[in-house]
Amino acid sequence: MSVELQFTPPFEPGIFDFLAARAVAGVEEAGPANYARTLALAGGHGWFHVRWDGSALWLESELENPADAGELLAKVRHLFNLDHDPAPADAALAGHPLLAGRVASLPGLRLPGCVDPAEILIRAMVGQQITVAAARTALTQLLALSTPTRLPQGSMAHLFPQPNEIAAHGRDILRGPQRRIDSIISVAGMLADGALHIGAGDTYESLSAKLLPIPGIGPWTVGYVAMRVLGDADIFLPGDSAVRNGYGLLRGDTLAQARTIKAPALSRMAEPLRPWRSYATLHLWRVSGEGQPPSAVHGGVAAASPRLAP
Repeated sequence: MSVELQFTPPFEPGIFDFLAARAVAGVEEAGPANYARTLALAGGHGWFHVRWDGSALWLESELENPADAGELLAKVRHLFNLDHDPAPADAALAGHPLLAGRVASLPGLRLPGCVDPAEILIRAMVGQQITVAAARTALTQLLALSTPTRLPQGSMAHLFPQPNEIAAHGRDILRGPQRRIDSIISVAGMLADGALHIGAGDTYESLSAKLLPIPGIGPWTVGYVAMRVLGDADIFLPGDSAVRNGYGLLRGDTLAQARTIKAPALSRMAEPLRPWRSYATLHLWRVSGEGQPPSAVHGGVAAASPRLAP
């Protein structure tokens, strides 16, 4: 049975493209108007499927333990940013001359959340400095370590690997610079044994205090995690290549010209957009994806951009 998900309109369905570009086969299935995945909940395993019909969002799910229904619904609402009222953010961004047209054509842009904070941190670290496709491949390979779901649905036969599974055997599978692998394994171990915990109760400041001292984690990762885990509406990533390229393309630059824009100039541009800079980031990511050659774009998202990998 489908349940209609309530939200404050408008709803811009580009969030499905964002999730589809990053979907890990075996855990997730996604398209331009649908998203499904497996997950572990307090009382057992489950899966859900969210579908957009052009005017409404519909949720289907299956749970081992019916008592997990409230937890699942909360995770879905956070993932799709359904408690967001788009009007204030859109009004603020529409006041910027370069963003006004984008907001008018894409009202109700949603900030992608997450269903598991630890998972988002691992995905962000795996995806640093590589393409979306490469990150997806690496994460899919990690499924060799994961627990099969007890409620398989379609191609979704696994849960996303848990930190203890990655800490124990991830080194055998992960590829790339040794320092990056060391950092991922270290963080997975800290998450597994409770030395590191991140969640909705954090703030940007507490995330920074926890994550920045860890080798291999920098301000970009903290900002990205704050967007996805906290739903922080005011994160701007001036060092992000897709943010830079999107801004340049929006003002009429070629990609070559856009690549010369410096982070301080981007920060100054975004300053008047407080406290909604995360939504400006989303718009600029979208512009960057549209400006890439077709072979570099997946689902309207710049798959070739290193900073869009997580």
